[in-house]
Amino acid sequence: MSERNRSVPSVGMVGGGQLARMTHQAGIALGVDFRVLATSATDSAARVSGDVHLGDDRGLADLAAFAKSCDVLTFDHEHVPEPVLRELEREGATLRPGRAALRYAQDKLRMRTRAEELGVPCPRWRAVTTPEHVEALAAETGWPVVLKAARGGYDGKGVWMVDSPEAAAETVRRAAEAGVPLLVEERVDFVRELAVQVARSPYGQLAVYPVVETVQRDGICHEVIAPAPDLDDEKATRAQELAIELAHALDVVGMLAVELFETPAGVVVNELAMRPHNSGHWTIDGARTSQFEQHLRAVLDLPLGSPRSTAPFTVMANVLGGADPDVYNRYFHVMARDPELKVHFYGKEVRPGRKIGHVTVAGTDHRDLLARARDAAAYLKGDPQ
Repeated sequence: MSERNRSVPSVGMVGGGQLARMTHQAGIALGVDFRVLATSATDSAARVSGDVHLGDDRGLADLAAFAKSCDVLTFDHEHVPEPVLRELEREGATLRPGRAALRYAQDKLRMRTRAEELGVPCPRWRAVTTPEHVEALAAETGWPVVLKAARGGYDGKGVWMVDSPEAAAETVRRAAEAGVPLLVEERVDFVRELAVQVARSPYGQLAVYPVVETVQRDGICHEVIAPAPDLDDEKATRAQELAIELAHALDVVGMLAVELFETPAGVVVNELAMRPHNSGHWTIDGARTSQFEQHLRAVLDLPLGSPRSTAPFTVMANVLGGADPDVYNRYFHVMARDPELKVHFYGKEVRPGRKIGHVTVAGTDHRDLLARARDAAAYLKGDPQ
C-alpha cells in the first residue's frame, strides 16, 4: 500500500514510455497515486511523473522492489519475461493484466493458437523452424507471405514480407542465428486496417470503443480516423464482438486493443495489445473517457467511463521526428494556423522516424480533418508544405 496516502490506491506502471506519460496525466484528474518504473530519468514518463523509480523494467529484482510500493502493477509494454511475471505473482503482486493474459500479447504463436481454438477469424498461419514450413504455407496461399517474430516485434520491427523460397530461407536463417522464433502468415488481401479497443475490469464490466480506421506506413501507425468512415454496421458490430470475446476468454484486465483487417468477407484479427495503444490516442480529445483514464479505472476495478465519441469524427496523426530537431518553433505556427487542433508531445529527443507526439482534431468532415491533421504532423516534422 502506498506510504504517501493509504486511503488512495497506488498504481505502478512498468515502463517509462509515452503510454506511461499519458496514463500519468489521466491519473492526476482521478486522484490516483501513480508511479512509474523507468530505465532512465530521461524516459518520456520519467520527465513528468512525480514518483519515478529507476531500474530494470524487465528484471526481477527491480520489479519486485517496485511492486512492494504499489497496490497494482500494470504495463506500458509487453516485454517483461514470463518467468519474472510468474515470480512476481508468486510473491503476491497484483498484476493487471495478469501473466496468464499477457502471454498471449507477448507470444504470437500462443495468440494464434488460442484464437484458433476460440474460432476467431485470423490469417492462415503456421509455426516456422525451417524454410520448408514457409514454402508449405505459400503453396496454399501464394507468394508473398509474411514472416513474423513470435516475440518482441512492434512498429513494423520483426515483420518481413518475403516473395520467394530464397528470401524465406535467408530470413529463417538470420532469425535462427539470432534465436528468434518465427511464424508465417498469409498476406491478407484487405480493404483497409481497423482497430477496436475494449476495457475490462476484474468485476467483468466492459466498455467498448468505436471501431477506427488505421493508416499504416512502413509498419508504423501514421493516422487514425474515429470512427472508421463508411464501415457497415455488421462489420463494426462483429469487430466489437470479437474484442469483447477475446477480453473475456483471455481474462484481460485493463485495455485490450485488437488490430484487424477489413476484407470483403468480414473482419480478420491481426494483432493484440493489452495496454493503451496508438490506435486509441484519439480518445484523449475525442471520447468521453480517454483510453488512459479507462485503463486506470479498469485496473483499479472502478466503474468504467463512457467510451462514446464527443464529435462525429476525430482524426489523429502521429508526429515523427525529422532532420530538424527544433520542433517547438514550428509548434507555435501550428497553434496559430489551426486553433482547434490539439498537439501532444512525448518529451522525447527528436530523431528521424521516431514517434515524438501526435495531433488530433475533431469535427464533422473526416476528409477535412485528415487533411488538417496530416498538414500539422508534416509541418511539425519539418517536411515542406
